[in-house]
Amino acid sequence: MENKTSLLIIRNKDKGFTISQIYYLTHKVSKLSSHLQLHPKDYSSQRGLWKLLGKRKSLLVYLSNQNTALYTKVLKNLNIRGLKGR
Repeated sequence: MENKTSLLIIRNKDKGFTISQIYYLTHKVSKLSSHLQLHPKDYSSQRGLWKLLGKRKSLLVYLSNQNTALYTKVLKNLNIRGLKGR
């Protein structure tokens, strides 16, 4: 995932850039998902995962409204599903 997103993240140190935030949230989501496969009854981690997914969804909605071409590029490079109806 590092090689693919290095093309997307224009400003490496800019944590406020929408694509950077989506990348970091996707990385956290994958780590939490693997943790929850080992510990399925860890409900506090489940809640944290849902919060991260909601934050990532809102960033994806913002990106899809601002720049559709970049939105599709991000989805393709990060291998995540698109939003429903977008």
